[in-house]
Amino acid sequence: MSSIMKHHLFWPLCVLAALLLFNLCYSPDFFSITVHDGHLYGSLIDILNFGAPLILVAIGMTLVVATKGIDLSVGSIVAISGAIACLSISRGADQNSMGLILTSVLLAAGLSLMLGAWNGLLVSGAGIQPIIATLILMVAGRGIAQLITGGQIITVTSTKYAYIGSGSLAALPFSIFVVALVLVIALLLTRRTALGLFIESVGCNPAASKMSGIRAHLVILSVYVFCGLCAGIAGLLLSSNVSSADGNNAGLWYELDAILAVVIGGTSLNGGRFYLTGTVIGALIIQTLTTTIYMIGVPPEITLVVKACVVLAVCLIQSDTFRAAIAVRWKSRHYPAEKEMSRHAS
Repeated sequence: MSSIMKHHLFWPLCVLAALLLFNLCYSPDFFSITVHDGHLYGSLIDILNFGAPLILVAIGMTLVVATKGIDLSVGSIVAISGAIACLSISRGADQNSMGLILTSVLLAAGLSLMLGAWNGLLVSGAGIQPIIATLILMVAGRGIAQLITGGQIITVTSTKYAYIGSGSLAALPFSIFVVALVLVIALLLTRRTALGLFIESVGCNPAASKMSGIRAHLVILSVYVFCGLCAGIAGLLLSSNVSSADGNNAGLWYELDAILAVVIGGTSLNGGRFYLTGTVIGALIIQTLTTTIYMIGVPPEITLVVKACVVLAVCLIQSDTFRAAIAVRWKSRHYPAEKEMSRHAS
């Protein structure tokens, strides 16, 4: 039991199970799944569907954090990606043209790669601290998204584009398959090749990894490019789900939720070892918490406060130091004789 409790997924899974159990007690039909027109519907399906963009952003953020970096610009990249895709589709003669949809998606993905490369070059090439380098694009990117949309909400009427974020495949939301594909690719690249070891080595000690022959600059550049791509795909999911692009609000605070998902999943902000599966569970915890807050009717003005308190509690539960301190205090309170004997022995 002790070895199970020390596993990095134990506490995140316990928190996720506790949230789901609370929802079940509050709403007995929370786990119910219905089939309508060949599609599955239910609260659990909604959590997976609406949590897909956050999971994508968090997957990319995990690799960045593993190199002892941070990317604060992912929310802006989400907005830019959705804005450029919707702008391209809205200007087309036939918005349901498959060629137009593919061109718009590739344009958004290519721009996201370029923005990720920009962050990577500032960090690995110019030597700027990651929090400052990505803060630049975080601020400027939101303005770029506003320029693309002209300060307005761009609406599209393409059913084929809407399928990306709201369509179904094999009775499940298509967004789930997009997330699964990206996760599998990330796992294969980091766990079946030497790339994962290179990322962890750079995160632990960049100087030593460079002296051992690892191209640290190239590794750092690649993780920022991948993070930008994940944010761009998330932007496509968000904008296609509502068939519109909002340069001001799309992806707002996603960078903070992604960082929280990474930390809850067991990856340290000090770099080094990372856990992609833990990150996915962390993102599901955040999305389940959001669903719970809306379901129980928490006033919108204190939603963020409640969310922050729960996330703080989750992080404290995961902290070995905090749990050890609680255990020592509990033991000293319930076993004062042992405490006295220990004091005399010292």
